[in-house]
Amino acid sequence: MRALVSARLGADFTRLWTASAVSNIGDGVTMAAGPLLVASVTDDPAAIAGAVFAQQLPWLLFALISGAYVDRLDRRLLVVVVNLVRAVALAALAATIATETVTVAAIYAVLFLLGTGETVADTAMGALLPSVVTSEQLPSATARLYATFTIANQFVAKPLGAWLFVISAAAPFGLDALTFAIAAALIAGIRVVPPAAEVASRSSLRAEVVEGVRWLWRHRLVRTLALSMGIGNIAYCAAFAVFVLYCRQRLGLSDLGYGFLLIAFAIGGLCGTAIAAKLTRTFGSAAVLRAGLAFEVVTHLTLAMTTTAWVAATVLVVFSIHAMVWGVTVASVRQRVVPAHLRGRVSSVYALLDLGGAALGSLVGGLLASAWEITTPFWIAAAVMTVITICAWRPLSEATA
Repeated sequence: MRALVSARLGADFTRLWTASAVSNIGDGVTMAAGPLLVASVTDDPAAIAGAVFAQQLPWLLFALISGAYVDRLDRRLLVVVVNLVRAVALAALAATIATETVTVAAIYAVLFLLGTGETVADTAMGALLPSVVTSEQLPSATARLYATFTIANQFVAKPLGAWLFVISAAAPFGLDALTFAIAAALIAGIRVVPPAAEVASRSSLRAEVVEGVRWLWRHRLVRTLALSMGIGNIAYCAAFAVFVLYCRQRLGLSDLGYGFLLIAFAIGGLCGTAIAAKLTRTFGSAAVLRAGLAFEVVTHLTLAMTTTAWVAATVLVVFSIHAMVWGVTVASVRQRVVPAHLRGRVSSVYALLDLGGAALGSLVGGLLASAWEITTPFWIAAAVMTVITICAWRPLSEATA
């Protein structure tokens, strides 16, 4: 498989792809073991929830600033340095666990540092990809990266992380430290020089952030995609924030049944990465994106009306296929139309809207379900997505062009 990727997309992409696979395994292991670690130190629900927030907070605080630095500095070197810093932080955490000196504060600090590094490294990796492959190869390359994430992070790493934690609480975090070090070495071997390193003149950091925001807002297609994702995530996360209660109360599933239903997301996502590039080549990006928005409406309506588990599972598989195809298509479009020297900043604005919408939606969904019925968030999500589909329909025609 690796030789095939190298032959079609080049040796530099193989290094980037392998680095992504390795680090995704490490990330998934930590995501599975992290809550177990916090729960082993404290049984306070607020403290356990705070660990998740500690890793998400940097996206709200630093996303725009990180994007500006990604466009200022050598993107390849930036990823290498950030990965090495994260490796040291995780190794230190593993040491405190092994010596039984770990505290909640130490866990929060490391998770916050990991999240901060993520805002830089993820943005830089996305901006670096168009420098590694040609414009025509972007859909295939992006799909491979998404598939790698699904397999490594969702299927392999989660059970591995829990298993390692049972054997030794320090082991998952030590393994994650090692994966970051390996990823850094692989990225360091990429031969291309990121375009950002070639820009000589620089304005103030604030002016560069504003430039990225202004460019996104003035580009109708990218603005439409960003707003559709941001508002759509409010609707989606409002509905799925109470999904575990929906499964129990509406579908009558046990906790085990809920776990099996979640597998539908991973299965659909894996299928989506396999067909994303082919769909965009066959039908064009505009048709794929329009169909995706329409299917989101159908998904929320179906989940609001059904009480049958297999119907919900079927629609979730197809929905996750759409979600992966949408993600691959949007990433390819954005990488193709955004100027090289602005990719970091525009991507960071996009990520801010994406994650900001998700955070707001999760909060709103719980309030709606508490005040009304468990299906209320799904009905509202269907209405919101209908409006988004109507408003975005014409601007999305520019995606194929």
